[in-house]
Amino acid sequence: MQQQYRESAALARYEQILGAFPRNYEALWQAAVLSARIGSRYTDESQRGAYYTAARQYADRAYAVNPKGGEANYAVALSLAQQATVQSARYRLSLYKSMKPYVYRAVEYSPQLPDAWQVLGRWNYRVAHLNLVERAYYRVFLGGTPAGASNTKAMDALRKARALDPCRIQYCYDLARVYSNQGLREPAMQVLQEAASLLPMTSEELEMSRRCRRLLDELEKG
Repeated sequence: MQQQYRESAALARYEQILGAFPRNYEALWQAAVLSARIGSRYTDESQRGAYYTAARQYADRAYAVNPKGGEANYAVALSLAQQATVQSARYRLSLYKSMKPYVYRAVEYSPQLPDAWQVLGRWNYRVAHLNLVERAYYRVFLGGTPAGASNTKAMDALRKARALDPCRIQYCYDLARVYSNQGLREPAMQVLQEAASLLPMTSEELEMSRRCRRLLDELEKG
């Protein structure tokens, strides 16, 4: 709750800045990211959707101001990913395809931004695991699946995110899940054991820490 309050206060501050300076790049992309994060905490789909729509609008404005800004490209990719969680299957697939140029430009223009690498890793993993129905829909209606996605690229991107910010428990969990789903039990356990040494600083990190513990328990039993 405290984290949400801080982020809501920060969002209000950026919105205040944008009221005076509508093209302020920093305020635009930060407002986009904060809107996406705050929205993800709501269980009500309409509330989540409203925040995700706002995130997309701020991100698009940031991109219009600075299309070669890594943060703007990351913000667009993040907002698309979050919007996909509240859309129909068909529209969700369209959003995944739209994400591709933004996830790659984000890490190209801002290679030191760990969150951008995380989104790139998640995108690669999701697209690499499209089922037969999803692939058929892409082929018939969207001109084919987004090319180049792979589990290897997903792992590489998530490892990069961890290297840039080793204290983020979320990165540990994401990478360990990919390792586990690829049958890489030992690397997954190592990452999860490292996550156990990290101190959760927010309620969200505490939840991620618990998920890491549960996954580690499952792997140790296996």
